[in-house]
Amino acid sequence: MMLSIYVCQETVGLLRGDPSRIAAQVLSGIGFLGAGTIIQMKGSVRGLTTAAGIWIIATIGMAVGCGLYLIAFVATLLVLFVLTILEQIEHRVNVGNEARTIRLKVKGIVKSIEPYRDVLARYNIHLSRVYVEYDYEASTTRLNLLILIREHSDFIEVFSALHDLRPTISISLSNQADLS
Repeated sequence: MMLSIYVCQETVGLLRGDPSRIAAQVLSGIGFLGAGTIIQMKGSVRGLTTAAGIWIIATIGMAVGCGLYLIAFVATLLVLFVLTILEQIEHRVNVGNEARTIRLKVKGIVKSIEPYRDVLARYNIHLSRVYVEYDYEASTTRLNLLILIREHSDFIEVFSALHDLRPTISISLSNQADLS
């Protein structure tokens, strides 16, 4: 941050520099690096927290560079609170829940996910994300339903209810990371 001021004073002889120029370029560059940490894989996005962390650390570093130590300290405490305490609270709220993927291959092209959402809600299953793949040539739809469910749930009734919605070629349950 101070480099912007000193470069102008030392090289050009100006008394005042423009510290916002380097700050803007630092944020752009860090944003570019953060974008590199974000990975999109089969409809699932990973690395957003890492990218946001890199960006906020750069801004805290710039605050320190400007001599704004109190702001940098408070921002650091807020980041630590969000990344540690709120994460622990989130895990406590979801204790006993497992993230899973129900994979369906059905005949025809599914135009609405609502009937599937209704069936899952009837069995107290939280649907967090839906990934859809259409095969127009074979006239089939693949549905990957990312769910949160209580451990030791019985899926026989759930699968039967999902099957009753439309002719189903296959249905399976897998870990959340398995979206293939």
